[in-house]
Amino acid sequence: MRRGVEQMLDEQNTPLNSDLRRELDTMQEDLRRYVKTRVRKSQKRTDRQIRRLDDRTTTLEQRLDSMDAERRLTEWRIHTDTAQTLDGLLQEVRVIADRLEGKPQ
Repeated sequence: MRRGVEQMLDEQNTPLNSDLRRELDTMQEDLRRYVKTRVRKSQKRTDRQIRRLDDRTTTLEQRLDSMDAERRLTEWRIHTDTAQTLDGLLQEVRVIADRLEGKPQ
């Protein structure tokens, strides 16, 4: 706005008097403070949203790590249980085979 007023006065070849200059300077300073305040508020809001996203990301990463650990433990249990079951079945088959061959136990 200040530039517009100065430009208009330049076109009219009218010098700026000190009162008008002070008023324009005051308006410019008010505008700077307003913009600075708005930018600061906007930055705070953006920072808050980023922190929330970081918190959510951290929570999701922890859940994924927990699920991965649980999956590995489950796979280990399944493998161990399967191995034990197969060992038991093999032992039973050997016992049956020994009986069929007539070997004493």
